[in-house]
Amino acid sequence: MNKAAVKKKSHIPKKDRKWVLLSLVVTAVILVYGLWSMLHLYNSTPNWNDHHIREAYKGYGSQARILLFIVLGYYVILFVMKRKWLDAWAQIRKLAVKLLGIARRVHVPIAIVAMGLIALHVIGAFLFNFKLDFNHITGLLAGIALLPVPIAGIFRYKKLDRQWHLRSGLAFAVLFLIHAFL
Repeated sequence: MNKAAVKKKSHIPKKDRKWVLLSLVVTAVILVYGLWSMLHLYNSTPNWNDHHIREAYKGYGSQARILLFIVLGYYVILFVMKRKWLDAWAQIRKLAVKLLGIARRVHVPIAIVAMGLIALHVIGAFLFNFKLDFNHITGLLAGIALLPVPIAGIFRYKKLDRQWHLRSGLAFAVLFLIHAFL
């Protein structure tokens, strides 16, 4: 019996595995440093509603926003390519195909780092300045909508997804855009 055939298949394809593991390490470093710096700021500031504390966790949200636009860019390029809107322009289509390949390769690693930054943003919001207003409620709803996205993404690798990754990701994207810009 062939031992390679019996070997259990990994959830993550071999070509993506090194980038996913690297992004997990980078995310762990960001989380440890971010938690350390927020707790240090928390313990060194007598006024918990201080401007510096608020800016610290808002900075993580702003960094995550930039990364999420890169992550969501994959779906925008894929949507345009599937609709064949660029077929008339050969040069632009070639560029879009190259961008789609790059976006596909960086989608998961950047999403992992963005989720780490979102976690720091959520922790900071709850520790220092949570109120029941529109901005915090939309952020909370976006965070809840984000929870099934990575789980569905793992199922996507195993081809068991049934479009849940895309659907839950779109729900998160709508709530994220409302939270970020309204």
